[in-house]
Amino acid sequence: MVEPVATASTGRFEVRTTSDSHFGWIRTRLSLERTMMAWLRTATALIGFGFTIVQFYEHLQQIPGIHPAYVPDAPRYLGLALIACGVLALLISIHQYWWSVRYLWSAQFASIAGANSERMQTPVLAVAALLTLIGLFAFLAVLARL
Repeated sequence: MVEPVATASTGRFEVRTTSDSHFGWIRTRLSLERTMMAWLRTATALIGFGFTIVQFYEHLQQIPGIHPAYVPDAPRYLGLALIACGVLALLISIHQYWWSVRYLWSAQFASIAGANSERMQTPVLAVAALLTLIGLFAFLAVLARL
């Protein structure tokens, strides 16, 4: 015997309330988390490499017997560019993540979300905001030494 399935029409497609659609929604939500964490790792690497390049070449110039660089400010500009790319990547990924989460929690998916009006909160946005502040601080610290 086939049980009736609740459906909701959203204008674009039909949302069927089944266990498959519920677990599909959960997989999509967790996929957003994994994608955001990948962006966090990428941004951390960019910011870290940028800051490390600046520090390495500043200390390298202080070693006696080292020939002066042809373009002494090039490592600083490269470091600033990497740090800026990391911060920009974070800001774009935060916007994309926020938009996608709001879409998944919209009324058209309420029947398959399986949760009440309280949205699941994860620390990924707090970590992204903190890393953005750290990246901005690193950028300003390197820029102030120009």
